[in-house]
Amino acid sequence: MYIAGEWVGAIGGTTFDVTNPATGEVIGSVPDGGSADAEAAIGAASEAQEAWGATTAATRADILYRAWQLMNERHDDIAHLMTTEQGKPLKAARAEVTYASDFLRFFAEEATRVMGQWMPSKRSDQRFLSMRVPVGVVAAITPWNYPVSMLTRKMGPALAAGCAVVLKPAEATPLCARAVFEVLIDAGVPAGVVNLVTAADPRPIGEVFTSDPRVKKLTFTGSTAVGRQLAGAAGAHLKRVSVELGGHAPFIVFPDADPIQAAKGAAALKFLNAGQACISPNRLYVHESQAEAFITTMIERVGRVKAGNGLDEGVGVGPLVDEAAVAKVEHQVDDAVSKGAAVPVGGHRLSEAPFDRGHFFAPTLLTGITDDMLIRREETFGPVAPVLVYDDVDTVIDQANDTNYGLAAYVYTRSLSTAINAIEALDFGIIGVNDVNPTSASAPFGGVNDSGLGREGSAEGLGEYLETKLAGISLR
Repeated sequence: MYIAGEWVGAIGGTTFDVTNPATGEVIGSVPDGGSADAEAAIGAASEAQEAWGATTAATRADILYRAWQLMNERHDDIAHLMTTEQGKPLKAARAEVTYASDFLRFFAEEATRVMGQWMPSKRSDQRFLSMRVPVGVVAAITPWNYPVSMLTRKMGPALAAGCAVVLKPAEATPLCARAVFEVLIDAGVPAGVVNLVTAADPRPIGEVFTSDPRVKKLTFTGSTAVGRQLAGAAGAHLKRVSVELGGHAPFIVFPDADPIQAAKGAAALKFLNAGQACISPNRLYVHESQAEAFITTMIERVGRVKAGNGLDEGVGVGPLVDEAAVAKVEHQVDDAVSKGAAVPVGGHRLSEAPFDRGHFFAPTLLTGITDDMLIRREETFGPVAPVLVYDDVDTVIDQANDTNYGLAAYVYTRSLSTAINAIEALDFGIIGVNDVNPTSASAPFGGVNDSGLGREGSAEGLGEYLETKLAGISLR
């Protein structure tokens, strides 16, 4: 772990192993921290907060810009580590490292744009001045599915705003977190400003993060169930909270769309990171007039997706994170089949050699999906594409909105008016129109309802780490 500018072991002296999900091989071990370690890290951040918050925006920008340069220099090494530890294909890992570095550069630039304003008063002898100041010590909890970019998407704006940070990475991917910290340290982040606590059991860390009064803000990316617990506990202490949670994204192909183009987009997005992405499409709504062409193209595309170790050439789908993830996907597929769904491609776990030591599920296409199936309601987080054929354009938006989630949605159409009407009617925070990658460091990312609170990326993401302070000034 990294606390107060030093690499240290856990106070309890224990460690836990990190394994490759494709092979089961142990690839390293890290300290198994607990509540005392979290308190020590918060103490270090609290001591560093005043000095860090008082640094100039230009100083913070220079450090983040240097971190961006270092991450680019170490690009291939970090990507290789990510594939080994998390499992995604090397091409996707490289893309994530680039995405992660984008946040460092973007927030280096945004650090110098934090400004206040003069405001008028109805009194002639009074002026108002507002200013933006760092919220204070930030506790961050990041997920395993994007183990590098989710760190920079939180730590980039926090550091740019002048906040010290304590990070608890996912227990499945602590080595990637260590690599990011090495970048920040070598870039010149002062001791105590960034702190890393690793733990096999995240609960004691979360309890300290949500209850310690020195922590002023909690940011979390992960499941809705855990996000609810953390936000509720932090809210009891009136801490600032931003949480980016699960999704159940609809993918709507309107009658005027090109079904082949839409199917290519759906297949590319659905199997990205083996479907382990919160913006992954979980419900593919295709108009009956387009269904045959769409499904035929999907069968061809899904059938060509190669599963395997992400370091192997040509692999498009790597392993799932663990056995529980495979069992969940298998349960959803079995439930759908038992209720009438067809399986043109895949539909089973991969357990024979060379998959027998890892956690694999075959790239899968399901058709004939109905409302009573689990996959229609539950987030899958796996390589399964379920197709729902609809006949009424006027009700498909209602079907898409029929979920407690509200993160991402996708629309394919040739009509500008159809696109705009869909954007306005869909109850989701992010909407891709003929676009399966509606994300960028400069764009706000986040959802509504059970998909979270707040936004990451963009100037809005920086604002999550700032408070507004007002001065009323009498001229008498």
